[in-house]
Order: sequence, then C-alpha cells, then structure tokens
Amino acid sequence: MDDRENREYSLTAEQRAVKHKYPPVTKKYEYLDHTADVQLHSWGDTVEEAFEQAVMAMFGYMTDIETVQPLTTLEVKAEGHDMLSLLYNFMAEWLYQFSAEMFFIPREMKVIHLDRTNYTIRSIGWGEEFDIAKHPQGTEVKAITYSAMQIHEDESPHIFVIIDI
Repeated sequence: MDDRENREYSLTAEQRAVKHKYPPVTKKYEYLDHTADVQLHSWGDTVEEAFEQAVMAMFGYMTDIETVQPLTTLEVKAEGHDMLSLLYNFMAEWLYQFSAEMFFIPREMKVIHLDRTNYTIRSIGWGEEFDIAKHPQGTEVKAITYSAMQIHEDESPHIFVIIDI
C-alpha cells in the first residue's frame, strides 16, 4: 500500500484490539502533498461513494478510523447551490460535528440521499466520541477549502479537496 493512502499511527494494545475486532474499513482515498495543507483525493463507484470517502479521508487524517467503535449513529445533512458548494458544506458539517459539537468521529458513514436538483445531501455515520485515550491523535483539520476543489463525475467518480491543517 502506498504511503499516501495510509497514515501510520503508533497503536496501543487496546487500540490494536479494537482495530481487529471489526472488519477493515474500505479506504478509497489517498493524501496528496500540498504546500502547507493536504489534498484529499477520494473515489468511488458512484459520486455518493466519492463524497463518503472524502469525509472518511478527512477523519482518517485526524486518527486511525479503524480504532473507532460503531457505538452510536449520527445523521448529517447539508445543502448547497451547486455540487461544489454541496461538497464543501457537507464536509464542513461533518467537521463541525467533530470539532464543535460532540467530538463525534465515524468509523464508517453512508450517503443516504443525494439530490442533484436541489443540492441537498443526507448521511449517517456510525462511530463514537473522540477520546485521546482510545484513539491515536493525528493532525487537526481546521477547515475545508474551495481551493482547487474538483468533482469528476465520469466513469469512476473522484474528488479532490484541500483541507487546512
């Protein structure tokens, strides 16, 4: 596996036990170098999956998401005026749930509905509250940016998003 696809975390025995308790998380993303920030590149079989993977790439930069237990669920909705603003608002809302609300971090999340006419999205995540004693600390994500944001909806949809760290 390429280093850009996987961040290495020093895991405790407890964290390794949690990681091996559940099936591996599907990771269809990589981290690309960018001056002072990080560019996320996600992909999927559908645009919905590419959106999911962009969010999970963001959380994967903050911790090893495979150490997160799916103990609770959280629904996140967002809206925009086009697909780029929808992606931005969607990722910003997930980041808000982590940094300002309940410190929720998903192990997995699914887009339940994506409306391309009204630019709304609804998703659900399975995870738990971030706990530094339980989850290895990666790099804090401060914000999502519009800089070089791209959504490609061709045969294999993929997304590029730069996050401010």
